[in-house]
Amino acid sequence: DMPVTQFDYEDAEKAGLVKFDFLGLKTLTVIAKAEELLKKRGISLDTQTIDFTDAAAFEMLARGDSIGVFQLEGAGMRDLMRKMKPDHINDLVALVALYRPGPMDSIPKYIARKNGKEAVEYLHPLLEPILRETYGVMTYQDDVMRIARELAGYTMGEADLLRRAMGKKILAEMNVHREKFLKGAGERGVIPSIAEQIFEQAEKFAGYGFNKGHAAAYALVAYQTAYLKANYPVEFLAASMTLDIGNTD
Repeated sequence: DMPVTQFDYEDAEKAGLVKFDFLGLKTLTVIAKAEELLKKRGISLDTQTIDFTDAAAFEMLARGDSIGVFQLEGAGMRDLMRKMKPDHINDLVALVALYRPGPMDSIPKYIARKNGKEAVEYLHPLLEPILRETYGVMTYQDDVMRIARELAGYTMGEADLLRRAMGKKILAEMNVHREKFLKGAGERGVIPSIAEQIFEQAEKFAGYGFNKGHAAAYALVAYQTAYLKANYPVEFLAASMTLDIGNTD
């Protein structure tokens, strides 16, 4: 009862269709179940309206005590949180975005700079307003697109095409963009060797980078589950176990 295509997404786009990815998320049901159990105890909680300043949640995450917390329960992620000591929602957004092949190489630098053990540096002064929030570390696809616009004069649409070429590693397109980026940066007074370094950093990163909206949506759910676990562990763990009733581990 719905139209289906066997074209892959590139051919589907050429035919004028648009691709969407829809992700089903069991965690949302866990959250709803925990709220339902709390209501039975007379506690009315709407996790969509909690603020992002709960000390108990961040202290729990900083200890690496995040089994059952969305996106943050793997051993590698728990170890990173113990080192990073997240204390702001932006730290969780950055962690979600960086914990991937490629961007992962930047995590030690992010942690050292966040904790004041390394000075925050920028390859060019124009990068500071773009990367200040992440201590000078390229973290999101949005960073790459803003850099292309601010440093090389790309339009919004051209910057998105650059992101796609980097993400899909389309070599022919990348060579065209490299020339365009270096030329645009040169016109704005960026030294060629610095422009080359910035482009290479962006290229290495963007192949696996998340866009910020995606990382923020994931971090929001991560925080909501951390808040529930830190403040209402009985209901949260009961909900988690109910949703995994077939998993004996």
